[in-house]
Amino acid sequence: MAARIDHLVTSGTFALDGGEWDVDNNVWIVGDDTEAIVIDAAHDAAAIEAALNGRTLRAIVCTHAHNDHIDAAPALAAATGAPILLHPDDLPLWKQTHPDRAPDGELADGQELEIAGTTLQVLHTPGHAPGAVCLHAPGLATVFTGDTLFQGGPGATGRSFSHFPTIVASIRDRLLTLAPETTVRTGHGDSTTIGAEAPHLDEWIARGH
Repeated sequence: MAARIDHLVTSGTFALDGGEWDVDNNVWIVGDDTEAIVIDAAHDAAAIEAALNGRTLRAIVCTHAHNDHIDAAPALAAATGAPILLHPDDLPLWKQTHPDRAPDGELADGQELEIAGTTLQVLHTPGHAPGAVCLHAPGLATVFTGDTLFQGGPGATGRSFSHFPTIVASIRDRLLTLAPETTVRTGHGDSTTIGAEAPHLDEWIARGH
């Protein structure tokens, strides 16, 4: 059976630099009827576990370590036995949320994750966070971008650990080079495509944020 993409929206709080904001997060589940991976275990471990519907969870992949993307990861790992994977450049952010629970493994640029006959390639795309990654699944014509690229532009870079020129370079060099028909499945909000976003790069640069 071919891999499919399941989508769950969970709600909670994003906290950084002393501020808090209510947010809805996209949780992506990639797999088949027997096994899956979760991309960004946000807010509600029980809801994510229920969405797995008995499937073996092979990994919990973190696109970055802002608390709203990782707050439910340890609970989901405890419930399923799945390892938590994070790019090491985001460990300082991770420790703000989970000082006593380290991730179980590291993500590296170019690394390939296999699930249900589908390959997801890790693309290191710093800018929104130092260890931000995207996951490109060519067989599903999809890239999971976390908070690096949204419908309408780059992720936010106005807070600690973020840098606007870096995120623009990541998007230009690592994402806009993908096939235009590639679906962009984001960390918040609606999906888009590479082809829909690519023409706006100069506009984002001019906007400067």
